[in-house]
Amino acid sequence: MSPRSITSKAVERRRYWLEEIVQLSDNFGTDSTRLQAELAAEVDRDGAIAVIDHLRFCGNIPERYEHDSSEEKLYSKYTDVVLAKALEQLGLRTAVLVERGDSADVEAVADDWALVGDAKAFRLSRTAKNQKDFKVEAMHGWKRDRRHALLVCPSYQLPMRSSQIYQSAINRDVTIISYGHLAALVALAVSASPAVALNCLVDAMRCAENQSPTKDAVFYWTLINRSMLSRSEALQVLWKEEKSATLEVLYYAKQEGLTALDAERDRIQRMSREAAVQELMRFRKLDSRVKTIEAISDNDLLLIK
Repeated sequence: MSPRSITSKAVERRRYWLEEIVQLSDNFGTDSTRLQAELAAEVDRDGAIAVIDHLRFCGNIPERYEHDSSEEKLYSKYTDVVLAKALEQLGLRTAVLVERGDSADVEAVADDWALVGDAKAFRLSRTAKNQKDFKVEAMHGWKRDRRHALLVCPSYQLPMRSSQIYQSAINRDVTIISYGHLAALVALAVSASPAVALNCLVDAMRCAENQSPTKDAVFYWTLINRSMLSRSEALQVLWKEEKSATLEVLYYAKQEGLTALDAERDRIQRMSREAAVQELMRFRKLDSRVKTIEAISDNDLLLIK
């Protein structure tokens, strides 16, 4: 494949941040703050193209990061910062919550309205994603007094036939868009103006307000795409570029994932028998499961009178 939209600088940026997240992963609160500051400095230096590069790549969790590891958790926060920086390009004021609790990861404010946002990322090897993975119902609850809720996902991980997430999104007034949609809007903010790009986003967030809830993916994406494209002819050109970029990023993401899995396979094959047994025990979490069992005691419930 011969890349057209994805530059060598974008690929280099991706590699740098994958390694930087590994280096930073120690204390989540402190590291999240450092990551946010470093990414903000990069955007100040390189401009909107840095945001677009991040948007194109960030929906893919690296296979090299272990499940539920400190790297994976910090990567999730990284995607939140990318979302916030993208919304800032559209003229919104944003905040990224580090210790979120029962709230959305990102908050953004315009002059007379506000939204909550969440950026989703998945491993390419992750299968059978379900409604809970997208947190549509939770996003609705996290809106509280804000008008909008925005959920941004990698397009190639979204259902394209029938899914409960679309019915819930329409019913709960939560807008789902892809990173490609948002990257096109950031590019539009540069070529036209932030106000024009923001109006396109607002149109998308309002287009399903009076629609009957349906699981039909084609119906949902027709609403979203037409609402955005009808606002700006300039967006149509950028739209085609993002479609091309999505295909190229998927190619790079596959190569990235396969390379990581090949390295893991090689590591396992080089193990001694003792090391392999220890690795299997760690994988099965035997020690922690033993401790959990040993810690169980009777709660004297029957003594309560």
